Amino acid sequence: MDDYHPLKSYGPGSAQQYDRHQRGDEEATAAFLAEYAGAGGSALEFAIGTGRIALPLGRHGVRVDGIELSPDMVSGLRGKPEGADLEVIVGDMAAETTGRTYPLVYLVYNTVYNILGQDGQVECFRNAARHLDEGGVFVVEAAPPWQWIKGDQFVNVERITPGSVTLDVNQYDHVTQLLDENHVRIGAEGIRLAPISCRLIWPSEMDLMARLAGLRLLDRWGGWNGEPFTERSPMHVSVYGRA
Repeated sequence: MDDYHPLKSYGPGSAQQYDRHQRGDEEATAAFLAEYAGAGGSALEFAIGTGRIALPLGRHGVRVDGIELSPDMVSGLRGKPEGADLEVIVGDMAAETTGRTYPLVYLVYNTVYNILGQDGQVECFRNAARHLDEGGVFVVEAAPPWQWIKGDQFVNVERITPGSVTLDVNQYDHVTQLLDENHVRIGAEGIRLAPISCRLIWPSEMDLMARLAGLRLLDRWGGWNGEPFTERSPMHVSVYGRA
């Protein structure tokens, strides 16, 4: 997508709307992650956003730090009572450091795909490894590409209301693995566009990225409740530790 930068997808408008469409798995996600952080432990969230996961994880007694690219998303987090005092660095999750190590670093909700090049995605794994305690783990959640790709070009119906329809218009490059999307909302007030680009990673490629960072796959699940990972799984939760 010409002239695209991830910040274009997570500006003031997106930050204001972000919490309106929760997935409903926030508590299950927090409970899963809390097991790895340990009682009274700590965690680092890459792409902490408005605190969708960090805040419920904090209620499990885990101190959560964050790295987030979008200042507007951080402002949304700061506007919540539980998010006001969290330590968050505004910057690139593939490069920024908190100067600390943790029993848990995590990156959820397909956000690893927001890094638009393979080299940058590898650096993200390396940065996670730099932040891990000796026995720490890096947890990544993402939808496998086969759940997304329906050809070179395709359109999905995202939402229909009496006053509007939202379409997800997609174009996929099988060579670069870049998926260009535009969420098109058509309503009485007009047409609103919400573009985003992602570089999709197959689970096997993700495992190689982990190897390059000195990590190895420990577990892979098909959901936050320990579901088996199969070709029908809508997502995978992959747990990496030191090789």
